[in-house]
Amino acid sequence: MSRITLSNIDRSFGRVDVLHDINLDIVDGEFVVFVGPSGCGKSTLLRLIAGLDRPTAGTIAIDGKDVTRVAAADRGLAMVFQSYALYPHMSVRQNLAFGLENIAMPKAEIDARIAEAARMLEIAPYLDRRPGQLSGGQKQRVAIGRAVVRNPTAFLLDEPLSNLDAELRISTRAELAALHKRLATTMIYVTHDQVEAMTLADRIVVLRAGRIEQVGRPLELYNTPANLFVAGFIGAPRMNLIPVTIRSATRTRVTADGPDGASFTVSANGAALHAGDKATLGIRPHNIGRAVKSGKGVSAQITLVEALGPETVVHAEVGDGNRLVAVMDGQDRLASGDRLRLHFDADRLHLFDAAGLRVPRAQAGAR
Repeated sequence: MSRITLSNIDRSFGRVDVLHDINLDIVDGEFVVFVGPSGCGKSTLLRLIAGLDRPTAGTIAIDGKDVTRVAAADRGLAMVFQSYALYPHMSVRQNLAFGLENIAMPKAEIDARIAEAARMLEIAPYLDRRPGQLSGGQKQRVAIGRAVVRNPTAFLLDEPLSNLDAELRISTRAELAALHKRLATTMIYVTHDQVEAMTLADRIVVLRAGRIEQVGRPLELYNTPANLFVAGFIGAPRMNLIPVTIRSATRTRVTADGPDGASFTVSANGAALHAGDKATLGIRPHNIGRAVKSGKGVSAQITLVEALGPETVVHAEVGDGNRLVAVMDGQDRLASGDRLRLHFDADRLHLFDAAGLRVPRAQAGAR
């Protein structure tokens, strides 16, 4: 069992408050990803769970036992660092065995664990090499293997793929997902890369300035972001956010005026909105296309075209300098400076109020 519960966690360094009232329950076997911009507190939170640091306030429990003041070595967790943290003078085999030898584990058991980890991570051919003779991806596998041989109650991974090139990150990401499925052990993973979060996580914890903004499954965060920050952070390319003014609002629909005289109607519960209120309209780049009917849609001027082969990414300006990105299928013959009219999929519009909070969808049957 490896259920981890964080209750009312604060962490301050002098007068600097880094974490604020963090409450989170991570269930046994779950793959949870902490994601957010640099400096949001995600690595600090991981260090608190690991026992490498202590909270200023609050408690940390593992399987119901308070471990807030328990030493890192006694928590039964294994941490994988961004820097690999391998001993350069030792072989891969020695690196894997070192922690187990320190607790006087029998040699036969150590050999068996190393053999299983080497098979699982496909590092058997490198067991007699030293870290200096390995590629970045091979070093990362060894660092993960050193955690695996300990049979920990949970794995803590602090941006483990950030030193790898783009292609290797993709393959190693797939290996991590497969490893979690085989081990069925709790994993907590820190990254600033929301693509890693979307592809690996059972649940994502989005952090900003030391606070949790939203917790949920990847597609839940993608489809129903709680606020403007999550809307802009989750998704690649990021969601387009356009300032609008409410024209009318009911419990089932909201009509808003946007740039260049465009009008948008959103299926949303606008009971708390009033005519004249400022708001923000959100639309994913993949939900924008060319307007079919003449005179319809939003007038835009293209500033950049990225031809990727299977799709074309169009950067444009609408209205008074509002920038947006549209992703269109296929190879579109567009160029910087061209003008075109864009259609927004009305069923994929998001609305955020003046405080930046999501306006909920209208409930079925509401009047």
